[in-house]
Amino acid sequence: MKKTLVLGASLNPDRYSYKVIKKLRKNGFEVVALGLKAGEVEGVIIDTERKQYSNIHTITLYLGEQNQTDYYDYIISLNPQRVIFNPGTYNEELIEILQKNNIPFVTECTLIMLSYGDF
Repeated sequence: MKKTLVLGASLNPDRYSYKVIKKLRKNGFEVVALGLKAGEVEGVIIDTERKQYSNIHTITLYLGEQNQTDYYDYIISLNPQRVIFNPGTYNEELIEILQKNNIPFVTECTLIMLSYGDF
C-alpha cells in the first residue's frame, strides 16, 4: 500500500485533511500525519514535530502556499514517490523544487482520487 503523509492534518471534522485521513484508513492505506495540534483521527496520530518517516509514497498537502515554505527541505528529505497539491495548495515554487529533485506531483483532490480509485 502507498504509505501516505497528510501534511497539514487537522482534528477538525469539517476540514478536508481530517476527511482524507478517514477515507485513506477506510481504504486500507497506511497513514501518518503532521499538523499544528497533536491528536488522533481514525487511529492515526497527528504529530506536531517533523519526523523522518520511512517509505513515504505520497505526501498530500493541506497547507496553503504561504505556509509551505518552511516545509520544502522536509518534503524533499522524505523522498516521496509523489506529492499531491490539493485544491488551494498549488505552489509554483515548490513544483520547481520537486522537479529539480525528480519528485513527481499532481494537482488533484485526494478525496476525489480515492472516490474514483485513482489514488
